[in-house]
Amino acid sequence: MTSKATVYSQRIALLASRIFADATSAYPPPKVVRVMSELPESIKIRDWYPPLEEYSEILATLRRVGLYRDEHADFREEMDRLRALRGKKKWVKGKKVDYF
Repeated sequence: MTSKATVYSQRIALLASRIFADATSAYPPPKVVRVMSELPESIKIRDWYPPLEEYSEILATLRRVGLYRDEHADFREEMDRLRALRGKKKWVKGKKVDYF
């Protein structure tokens, strides 16, 4: 008797391993080997976020010159102006307000 498995038993073993989630082969795909063998790229957190401070300074300068229109800032300024006309002061955190 030979101990070699028949083609049928090999196919059944392969099918059983696929059904029961066993690894079908000991060799991983070449792409996985290539990706895992490379060194990881360095994380550049400094370049991850846009320079928001610079953007806001540029937009504020353009707004002062008149080349950019920020409707929300215009609205806030108008509300502050109307509040000052009514005699209301700008609210300061931590300061006690005397109403009477």
